[in-house]
Amino acid sequence: MANKKKSFSVLATCVALVFVVMGMNNLWACVKGGDRLPSEVNDAVPVVSSAERNAVYQAEDEAEKESERAMADMAEEPGTGLSQLPYENLEQPDELHNTSEFLLFKSQFIISYNMEKHCPNYVCWALTPERVKGKVQRSNNFHADPALGEGARVETFDYNGSGYDRGHMCPAGDNKNTPTAMDESFCMTNICPQSHQLNTDAWNDLEVQCRSWARNYGTLYICCGPIFDSKVPKTIGRRKNMKIAVPDRFFKVVLSLGRVPKAIGFIYPNRDCGGDMRDYAVSVDRVEKVTGMDFFFQLDDKQETELEKECNPAAWGI
Repeated sequence: MANKKKSFSVLATCVALVFVVMGMNNLWACVKGGDRLPSEVNDAVPVVSSAERNAVYQAEDEAEKESERAMADMAEEPGTGLSQLPYENLEQPDELHNTSEFLLFKSQFIISYNMEKHCPNYVCWALTPERVKGKVQRSNNFHADPALGEGARVETFDYNGSGYDRGHMCPAGDNKNTPTAMDESFCMTNICPQSHQLNTDAWNDLEVQCRSWARNYGTLYICCGPIFDSKVPKTIGRRKNMKIAVPDRFFKVVLSLGRVPKAIGFIYPNRDCGGDMRDYAVSVDRVEKVTGMDFFFQLDDKQETELEKECNPAAWGI
């Protein structure tokens, strides 16, 4: 009986060795033949050669370097670089508080409209060289803004006999690149009662100067609007429910983020303004203090502080 058990044990051992040898042969065949291992088939793991991996890594590295070169080239070109950073509506001040405000987004500028004073709190826009180079002719078609309800609209005849011009905030000359923008610039929501002398002389000179800066420095971020020194301002308009407040002064702030970032502000009284443009130049900080608005708040705090505290007309060539 003992001999039979021993024989059976030897036979079982031999059978086991046969299966082990067969398994090793199959494994060697897979490796030698370049086939994938069973575990790779089950898990669907792709086989990538070293050469293929190196090609992918090289392509990714080259793409990253190309992106860096493009950013460097952009920063060196006038009118691009920092001025093209992905700020959204950098020209628009921070949210206003304790002020009547109805925002109107036109094709090329933004109006913060005051429904109580019936004129804008501010109008802001990004003045690009392309806008300045436009060929669309001035329309002179002042008209009520269709975005407002009929009872809230200022009509062009509300200024008749007032002694004040229909003074643009975002000028027609900054919207010569499209007929739509030109038409929108003549909406009465973009207009304030303005002294004829200021409108045709000093204020116009500043508008022309801004277009020259846009040609030389690239995109400018501009915001302008009225200043009311009195809590009960003078009004114009013959309609009982349409009294339009007359500003005491006007402000404009201008930011350039070209090769040499810089900012400047201006405050003009609403009357004939003699003297030089530099006489009305102030820091952006000064305009913020007078208006209570926070301009260019999207900038890095340190950069915003440095740009807004200085008033250097010479840096702007004036």
